[in-house]
Amino acid sequence: MGSSSLKLSPSLLKDPVHFLALGFGSGLSPKAPGTAGTLMAIPLYLLLQPLSWPLYLAVVVVTALAGIAICDVSAKRLGVHDHPGIVWDEFVGYWITMFLAPAGWIWIAIGFVLFRIFDILKPWPIRWLDRHVDGGFGIMVDDILAGIFALGVLQALHLWI
Repeated sequence: MGSSSLKLSPSLLKDPVHFLALGFGSGLSPKAPGTAGTLMAIPLYLLLQPLSWPLYLAVVVVTALAGIAICDVSAKRLGVHDHPGIVWDEFVGYWITMFLAPAGWIWIAIGFVLFRIFDILKPWPIRWLDRHVDGGFGIMVDDILAGIFALGVLQALHLWI
């Protein structure tokens, strides 16, 4: 396997799998690609936000399931499990965070910060999953769980504020 410091070429975006896995290019950011990927998830969230909650949830489930395959294939082609440039998992994790979120830019920002905190700090069992589960599911599962944790905190904040 290659190194996670493997520099990614913009030419990878010509491949549809890498285009998605690398978050439409946001994962090519030389600094903090996970944060760049989460930022790229926001405009897509704005397109999802008006959907009814069952349809929103369906989109999140489909993109999470598709993400398992997308991230698995991309990682295998790159020769690096969970390369930092693979940010599809950040997209899905952020969208999970924002499920049933109140409207407004403040909640979009709070959701962003909460998701990044859980994704970066990886409290138990997120870190354990990140270290022990391989393949596309392993790439996705820690961000899915980080999104669920952030969703819980976001909803609690909404109730208390």
